[in-house]
Amino acid sequence: MMPRVTSTAALLLLLGISAPIYAQQDQQSDNQKHEQKRQQQNQQNQSRQQQPQPQPQPQQRQQQQQQQDQRVQQQRAQQQQQDQRVQQQRAQQQQQIQQQQAQQQRIQQQAQQQQAQQRTAQQQAEQQRLQQRVQQEQAQQLRVQQQQQQQIQQQLANQQRVSQQVQQQRIYQQQQQIAQYQQNLQQQQQLAQQQVYQLQQQNRMNQYRYQEEYCERLRQQQLYLQSRQNYDYYNDPYYYTASSYRYNRGGGYYETNQYGANLLQQAVNYGYQEGFRSGQADREDRWGYNPQSAYAYQDANYGYNGYYVNQNDYNYYFREGFSRGYEDGYNTRYRYGRRVYGNSYSILGNVLSQILRLESLR
Repeated sequence: MMPRVTSTAALLLLLGISAPIYAQQDQQSDNQKHEQKRQQQNQQNQSRQQQPQPQPQPQQRQQQQQQQDQRVQQQRAQQQQQDQRVQQQRAQQQQQIQQQQAQQQRIQQQAQQQQAQQRTAQQQAEQQRLQQRVQQEQAQQLRVQQQQQQQIQQQLANQQRVSQQVQQQRIYQQQQQIAQYQQNLQQQQQLAQQQVYQLQQQNRMNQYRYQEEYCERLRQQQLYLQSRQNYDYYNDPYYYTASSYRYNRGGGYYETNQYGANLLQQAVNYGYQEGFRSGQADREDRWGYNPQSAYAYQDANYGYNGYYVNQNDYNYYFREGFSRGYEDGYNTRYRYGRRVYGNSYSILGNVLSQILRLESLR
């Protein structure tokens, strides 16, 4: 029994050892087969890749080329159509822009024409208003002068007449004064143009408008003076009426009659009125207080027609009234005068007497 047992155990031992060996050998064999199979597939793939591709026949190549050319031509045609549409759109846009610009230019031209017409109409209306105002003032002044002359004629009806020699001397002096006055008017017109340019540069529009009104009144006054070239001096009471007043100017005494005294009073009144307007204009322009820089102050001839009194005397008393009127107008008050009506002003009676200081000779 023992020998059989031993042989059986040996057999089992041999089987236990050889089983793993056989399993390992089987696994290696499977791996080798799998590797061989993979190599065969790679070789087949390489062989297929190396095999030359079948070349298309010449007819097929020609058809393919034609089809490709057709596609290219179609693409080019589509591109050309698209380019044409883009150009047409650009041309339409450019045309619209040009039309809009032309429309804007027409609108601007119409607006400029309307503005020019409005400015012209405003200037014409302003000129008409200015002429009407000057005419109204002159008519009022003429009525006042006529009333004064009537009063003077009544007062002087019984007064003593001067000799014929004195009368002729007065007429000769008067003619000399008028000739000198006309020369001065030309010089003052040049000064007025310089002042206008200066006011425009300084943007003093209110003072500019006032000066235009003043120059218009001077122009009307000059036309009136020209209409009296053939004046009848011998029938004018001033030239044959004896002196009744004297006044002091610059330390010297001068004599005159009622006609001359009235003209000196008028000089002060006109000066006050023009000064008030000039002061208002400078205040509205926010310009500094300076009455001597005003053209009306430098001219001082408004209301003077060359008759009765010396021009220097008239200028002096005009400026005396102007400086006081300018002060009232600039400060918006009535210290030296009062408002008569509209845009007309007059100096107070007591102030007028203090300025003139007329002394009666009788």
